[in-house]
Amino acid sequence: MAGDTLTSSGYIKHHLTNLTFGKHPDGSWGIAQSAAEAKEMGFWAIHVDTMFWSIGLGILFLYFFSKTAKQATAGVPNGLQNFVEWLVDFIDESVRGSFSARNALVAPLALTIFVWIFLQNLMDLVPVDVIPELAKLLGIHYMKVVPSTDPNATFGMAIGVFILVLFYSIKIKGIGGFAGELTLQPFSSNNVLVNILFIPVNFILEFVSLIAKPISLALRLFGNMYAGEMIFILIAIMYNAGLILGLFGGVLQLGWAIFHILIITLQAFIFMTLTIVYLDMAHHEH
Repeated sequence: MAGDTLTSSGYIKHHLTNLTFGKHPDGSWGIAQSAAEAKEMGFWAIHVDTMFWSIGLGILFLYFFSKTAKQATAGVPNGLQNFVEWLVDFIDESVRGSFSARNALVAPLALTIFVWIFLQNLMDLVPVDVIPELAKLLGIHYMKVVPSTDPNATFGMAIGVFILVLFYSIKIKGIGGFAGELTLQPFSSNNVLVNILFIPVNFILEFVSLIAKPISLALRLFGNMYAGEMIFILIAIMYNAGLILGLFGGVLQLGWAIFHILIITLQAFIFMTLTIVYLDMAHHEH
């Protein structure tokens, strides 16, 4: 696709296609050279750009926070230490307000989720053509820089939370207690035979509610970030096509970017808060 003149639809498809590594139809493994080829690689294909940016941002987060912790002083904090302390206090208050049990994992998990997702979302503020054009100079034709616009990333994080929910549900309530929650509510009776008849209905209702937790986490984050990225791309198309000119185009981009700061922060906060709430539910019987 290098060297071709892109139409508007081709431009959008190009910017929404991940750098994909997988198995080619001839049995060899390598990088897909087109969106159609990436799609044919199937389930075992890896989105290299999503992995690179998400892991890289995670390492960046760990580096700065660990560096701040090691250099923390009891005196007047520097700017970075002051920011980290404020963020830790904010997360701690959020956990105290939504999580009533005692679990030393929840606060660090909430901090990690919030900062990591925020950093991933923040990449959406990078001008849409800058990094892809730099990647082209290196011979890389596709490069998506916002991991949270890839459902593989959002579902990966949501499934991780879901596994923790299942783990603590069974650990706190036991297998019998967890199975009882799935089969003996919301409909119950003092009559044993009626309860047995209600088991399939209760299981269907509770199982749907259980499965909806990771799906809602993943799709909410993906949908909002994907829509935001699409708007940036559409503004870039209109600017390049001359439909919006000069200063107005810059103001439009800046206005949406400022508004988008609220969205990327809110989506990270919602994912974190729902994680805390789901884990709290796992620690208590209904």
